[in-house]
Amino acid sequence: MRTVTIALFALLFLIPALASSPAFAAEAHEGAATPSAGLTDKGLIALAASIAVAIPAIAAGIGISASGSAAISALAEKPETFFKAFLVVTLAEALAIYGLITAILLWLRL
Repeated sequence: MRTVTIALFALLFLIPALASSPAFAAEAHEGAATPSAGLTDKGLIALAASIAVAIPAIAAGIGISASGSAAISALAEKPETFFKAFLVVTLAEALAIYGLITAILLWLRL
């Protein structure tokens, strides 16, 4: 959990650093006439797409680890709770799928 927190803080400091880079500042002042005009936007969209996959995947892994072990324990005691246990684990996995869909929509914008 500590590693996830460090990674999230690193991403929070990385995005403003990219936005204040010299290429981004030159693009904002000179308009779209420079040859590198679209590079910063594409880089930020690619970074946003990677974040849109990474954070929900980490959260889904944490959710599946917690709900999956509880579901297996419940199934060991009562086999008739299979559907409820399967539903909880599936809802946690849906979080990662939503992140992937968001990343695909961002990537198509490139």
